[in-house]
Amino acid sequence: MKELLGIIGFLALVQGVAGLVHEFTDLDWGLVHRVGFLDGYGIYASVALIVLALALFAAAESRKPG
Repeated sequence: MKELLGIIGFLALVQGVAGLVHEFTDLDWGLVHRVGFLDGYGIYASVALIVLALALFAAAESRKPG
């Protein structure tokens, strides 16, 4: 479970950073700008993904190994 939380946290972090990079540089990568209902809220969604990633990393670290 610890590894799964770490992997999901890493994916959330990558997508959050990709969303911020897309908003500020207009590079076309990441998934946040492709989701229709997030139009106009890309920065907020990206920051929320980064915060979620940090929470997942914290949860993964608090789990006992095994």
